[in-house]
Amino acid sequence: MMVRPAFVRRACCAAAACWFGIAATAGPATVSVENQTRPTACAEEDNVSMVLRGRGIARFRVEALQPTYLGRIEVDHTAPDFSGCNFDGASHPTDPSHAFEPRRVVLHEGKDWLIVGITLPTFWRPHRVPVKVGARTEDDIHLLQVFARKPGAKPREALVLYPADGYWRLKPLPPARFGDGVYGSSVLMGPVETDGRPVVNIASIEVRTNPLALVLRFAAGGRADVKVAEISEARTALDVWLRPPTRGERPFAVLRSMYVAADNADVAEVSWRATPSSPPQRRDLPSVARLEAAQLRFGRSVPSRHNTSAPDIRFSGFETDSGPRPKETLR
Repeated sequence: MMVRPAFVRRACCAAAACWFGIAATAGPATVSVENQTRPTACAEEDNVSMVLRGRGIARFRVEALQPTYLGRIEVDHTAPDFSGCNFDGASHPTDPSHAFEPRRVVLHEGKDWLIVGITLPTFWRPHRVPVKVGARTEDDIHLLQVFARKPGAKPREALVLYPADGYWRLKPLPPARFGDGVYGSSVLMGPVETDGRPVVNIASIEVRTNPLALVLRFAAGGRADVKVAEISEARTALDVWLRPPTRGERPFAVLRSMYVAADNADVAEVSWRATPSSPPQRRDLPSVARLEAAQLRFGRSVPSRHNTSAPDIRFSGFETDSGPRPKETLR
């Protein structure tokens, strides 16, 4: 399905503008990024937190992109590595554990998309978030999976969301030699809070399938409209509208990932542009403390011995809302 001609993409963008009721006027913006990474020897622990803040941010894009060294990968190392951890694949020892009745439910099966909900036997938070797809609502989904469908091929997962803590994971469709591919970093989007780790508390989720989008209403108030703009072998891209735009110093997004060493990491470096027209800059992750950016890419240039083919994550297209908002068409 996924790569559309340019005129189709323009038409889809125009339709999205009407569908979401985007602000009448907007302007490009920069955001501040703070590195809250802490050291770890465990390759299965999210010790990386890159925290994004900005006033008046109304729109941005998040993309999962193939790593720049994809063509040089000889062996895709995807097995978990607990050698430096104090746990062995079960729940993290510091996490609470809440019991649920496990199940799998197909929430939507169409020409382009397969959407599945998973209830896990245990989860670290007790929260139940209503997830609505069409006329159906489920309130015990821990893992919401989006599979892209193409004629004659098996559905391939490209996007997941954990409703109970707000974590997103996305990846482009992998080349055939990599099978189903692997995820790497996670992304939080919305009013970020701390509950043992960064979380976004979601009050409800509505999934729209034509075009594919998720409407998240937050427990703290406000909402995010997240449109799936593209799923292809080049990227999986999400266009995000925040309503109302950000206020104050609360983070509106956090990248969560893993770094042990440059060759054992899901993110090992940060590339950015200070303004949309500035030349790109790049630094190793440990050397970044704070920066101001109009575009950010979290990735690796040295093949990792952990999750070797996992994607880079790019944030871009930050815009502020500087004018009146037309009447919304999405309810």
